[in-house]
Amino acid sequence: MPLTTQATPTTYWLEHAWLGTHAEPGVTVDTADGRITAVRTGTDTPPPGATTLRGLTLPGLANAHSHAFHRALRGVVQVGTGTFWTWREVMYGVADRLTPDTYYALARAAYAEMALAGITCVGEFHYLHHAQGGTRYDDPNAMGEALIAAAADAGIRITLLDTAYLSAGFGAPPDHHQRRFCDGTAERWAERADALKERAHARIGAAIHSVRAVPADQLGTVADWARQRQAPLHVHLSEQTAENDACHEAHGCTPTRLLADHGALGSRTTAVHATHLTTEDIELLGGSRTGVCMCPTTERDLADGIGPAARLQGRGSTLSLGSDSHAVIDLLEEARAMELDERLRTRTRGHWTAAALLRAATADGHAALGWDDAGALETGALADLTTIALDSVRTAGPAPRLAAETAVFAASAADVRHTVVGGRQIVRDGVHTLVPDVPTALAESIAAVRG
Repeated sequence: MPLTTQATPTTYWLEHAWLGTHAEPGVTVDTADGRITAVRTGTDTPPPGATTLRGLTLPGLANAHSHAFHRALRGVVQVGTGTFWTWREVMYGVADRLTPDTYYALARAAYAEMALAGITCVGEFHYLHHAQGGTRYDDPNAMGEALIAAAADAGIRITLLDTAYLSAGFGAPPDHHQRRFCDGTAERWAERADALKERAHARIGAAIHSVRAVPADQLGTVADWARQRQAPLHVHLSEQTAENDACHEAHGCTPTRLLADHGALGSRTTAVHATHLTTEDIELLGGSRTGVCMCPTTERDLADGIGPAARLQGRGSTLSLGSDSHAVIDLLEEARAMELDERLRTRTRGHWTAAALLRAATADGHAALGWDDAGALETGALADLTTIALDSVRTAGPAPRLAAETAVFAASAADVRHTVVGGRQIVRDGVHTLVPDVPTALAESIAAVRG
């Protein structure tokens, strides 16, 4: 049964709840029609009929940057050495073999893994639009619709960030792999994206794959499409120094400056990675209130570098987190890695509190995906909850008042005990209620696209 609004009101008793600033013991949450209708503190025991969630319950986690089909690369691209660019060739090989049916199966399994990790909403940066050679399917959005259906059947929310990808690099035509990604022009991309429809569990946003993949004179078309719809706009930004060098050669400026000059920055825009920035870039992003999504596990897996997250936040950029290539799917690890990577760079500790890191993984991630009504345990918010065990071998020991610190700095996705989306339990006691055998679903869907 796919994700729908809960049919009947449900009351949950939370042994401990993270209320934005602290862990509160004994909290009761009433839900109806997919939303929280009341939050009551000081309830030492479960009310009659309430469902008990033992551990620390947070708002559902938001994975702000995903490429679902990259889940098939785990363990494969870790063999030997290489660079981002050699990794990309392996990735293209998987993309070449996907169809709407195999993409649905792989995404459903990957999204089910996300639910097991406490993720209740995913931002899918979607650029695999067409059949091999660039031929359009009878439904030009068949691949996007497969992702939307996969999210529903895995029980989570999705923002489909439909991505413009028009060039192999600064005006060069797409290569034979990239023809599947390409609509020809930004205008044709917009026409196709216009046909995508939102539904209860799915919202539609836009993405500029990168400044190398969308010609400068077409950046504004994508930005305008998102602006007119008040939709999220995401963009890969300065992940590699080679992108910066090529942008300087083509346009005499950084990718950030190019985006700014074409109206693509702003409070509804999220720059992904933002690893190699100048001081001016940081000022442009922060000053325009452009958000930044950090993906530490992918950035370290690909040897991209450590982005200036603390400086960006200090200048005004809101931070979110993503699992990107799914080297692991664990938003707690992404949150922890952002702090620990900054410690390695600066040789100082304490750049973010546990509360700040949890906010990046919850409320700020949801806002980056256009779900401003999610990410908080408060009346009126979407009833999306994640419960982390406090009695596992990783989390046992600390006092309950340190539950947030325990979750961020000790727990992993394996400690997620329950996941609730729209008031319905999607994961109960570590078991997915819609996809009971997630490992088999992953193994079979990956085998179907393996070369």
